[in-house]
Order: sequence, then structure tokens, then C-alpha cells
Amino acid sequence: MKQLFFTLFLGLFTCTLSAQQDLFNENPIVSPQINADNSVTFQIKAPTAETVSVSGSLDVEKAFAPITYEMTKSDDGVWSFTTPVLPSELYRYHFVIDGARSTDPGNAFAIRDVGNLSSIFIIGGGQADIYKVLNVPHGTVALRWYDSPGNDMVRRMVVYTPASYENSTGKYPVLYLLHGVGGDETAWTGSGRAVEILDNLIAQGKTKPMIVVMTNGNVSQEAAPGNGSDGFVKPTFMLPHTMDGKFEETFIDVMKFVEDNYRTIETKEGRAIAGLSMGGFHTANISMYYPNTFNYVGLFSSALGVRPDGGNTTSPVYQNQDEKLKQQMENGYKLYWMAIGVDDMPMLIKGNADFRKKMDDMGMKYEYLETEGGHTWNNWRNYLSIFAQKLFK
Repeated sequence: MKQLFFTLFLGLFTCTLSAQQDLFNENPIVSPQINADNSVTFQIKAPTAETVSVSGSLDVEKAFAPITYEMTKSDDGVWSFTTPVLPSELYRYHFVIDGARSTDPGNAFAIRDVGNLSSIFIIGGGQADIYKVLNVPHGTVALRWYDSPGNDMVRRMVVYTPASYENSTGKYPVLYLLHGVGGDETAWTGSGRAVEILDNLIAQGKTKPMIVVMTNGNVSQEAAPGNGSDGFVKPTFMLPHTMDGKFEETFIDVMKFVEDNYRTIETKEGRAIAGLSMGGFHTANISMYYPNTFNYVGLFSSALGVRPDGGNTTSPVYQNQDEKLKQQMENGYKLYWMAIGVDDMPMLIKGNADFRKKMDDMGMKYEYLETEGGHTWNNWRNYLSIFAQKLFK
């Protein structure tokens, strides 16, 4: 009887394990392995593969094309590669196995950027320490749905409130932080590490406690792919109403919700706006369209001068921009901050240079930072960490 019971128990346990799917199926491969000298070893078991490589932002000096390393196969079917020593940074990478892209099955941490998933890791000891979750007071991140009459839909935004917000009654300044083309309201909390950056800077006393609002700049969407009523749609790089003025025209819906639902300083002294790439384009135009609304403006690798519609839109946002920019200057502001990498796209470098010349010609003051690298999250995370320290002082 005991033997029968034991046999039934084993059978039940085996079935239970099977029913638990991946719960007990731990991958025995350790990858990535960050070595003592900050080189990194990648491993993946693919015994029948003919070629395996690792590709990604594995060289912070690379502007666009991810660097690719061929991996070496051992007798047990495990492919491996060890990088050169890497500087402190957040890195993203993927494997290519006989031509097929794959995340690292030994690494549970991945980020989506438009339609691609990449595995990630952080090397500390420098700039990337600010991207880590450290032992400091943490803010709250909320997914908020708001009514957007201008777009005839309910839409989603991400709102960060600092650690002190919930236990206080005071009003806080607001930074509206905008993503680039193909991104959505989750871009800055994922690839951008905005929450970690703000938590750490506030804890270090390097920036003022602030609310950060991260919107979806694609006004044809309710929310990030997979989070709206359209279900698990394939993420798309270009969507209807991309950079045609609709986002800027309806941005007042975002601001109204925030100021109706949070304790904010409802003057331009308590408002900042910044964005990367397309979000920088949106930032420049929103701050001109509402010229006495923001005291702080930040353009990160801004897509100035880029117009997907060829400049044929009739949106009032893009009409009489020289006059609007002059009015913004005359109304006054505390900081207009611009940054771009020297290896960025030539059309963006030219667009930024042309915009700065226009500002120079009318005597409009700004701060300009030129860095190494190109159109990358490495730069944008760094720009946010610099810009945030200049706000609301």
C-alpha cells in the first residue's frame, strides 16, 4: 500500500510540475556574467546551431549600428563570448542564432523598444549608478487614464510622484517628459530609467522633488501596444498623426488632468517640459504654441526640422513659428536647454543648428551641450540626469 501511495504521489508531483509550465524550469546557464574587470561574458546553449553572435549597445562609443561579436562553441554545445572591458552604462543586447534574433534565455530582464525586445544589464561604478534601484526613498508610479476631448478618447499616461508627495500637503512642480517616435508612455520608465534617475537625484539633494508626467505622443493610440482596447497589436514605428500638430494641439488635455488631480504649482515657474527626438520636436512646438506656460524647456536630440508630411499640414501649431518663438522669448523663461550627440543623424544636427541660429539672430538665450555618441538611450538618460538638476532652482 505504501509503495502504491508513493508511486501515485510521484505521478501527481510530476504532473503538477508539468502544469506549472516554466515555474521550476530554471535555466542553468549564467548569462550575462559581469567579470571583476567589467568585461562581460555571454553564454547560450544551442548545440545544433551553426552560427551564434551577440549584438547590441556593447560599445558606448557606437552611435547607431549595434556592434556584433561572433561567439565560440564548446564541446557541450554552449556558445560564449567575453567582451572587452566596458564602461559604466546600461547595456542592451540580443543573440542571433542562425540568423534568428533571440533574447538571452539566461537573463530574465528585457526591455521593448518599438517592436524589438532586448536583454539588459547594468555595469556600475560610474554614470550608470544613477540608473540603479538604490537604498533611497522611492516615489510612486501610477498608470492614469484621462479624458482627452481633443482626441475623442480616454488615454493613458504614466505619472511619477516623489517619495515625499503622499505624506505632505504642499504643491509640487511638474516635468512633462516626452518620448521619441515609435515610443509610448512606457518608454521613459523602461529604457529611460526616469524613475530611478529621479529617485536617486532627489535623495542626493541634487534636484528638487517634482512630479514627472510621461504621456503617449501617438494620439491615435489609447495607450502603449497591448495596454489599450485594441489588444495585442504589433508595435508600429510610424502611426497616424505623427508630428502633424495633433499632439501639440491636444496637449492641454494632459495638463488639465494633471492640474485637476495632483497638487501642482499652476504657474509657468512650476512647469517644465522636455523630450527626446520626436519628443524634443513636440517640446519645442508645445512651448511655442503655449508661449507663457513653461519656465524650463529641454530638447534632447530633437527632431527639429523633420516633418514626415513634407510640411503640408495645416495645423495652427506650425503657423507663424518665428512670431511664436519671439513671443516666447519676450514672455521670459528660466532655462532653454538643448543637447545632441556629434554622431547623430546629419538632418537632426542641421535642424538643431538652424534652430539655434534662429534663436541667436533674435537674441534668445539658451544652453547647448554637445556630447559623444548619437541617437541613443545612453545619451538621453544622461541628458535627463543633467537637465533634472537644473530645474525649479
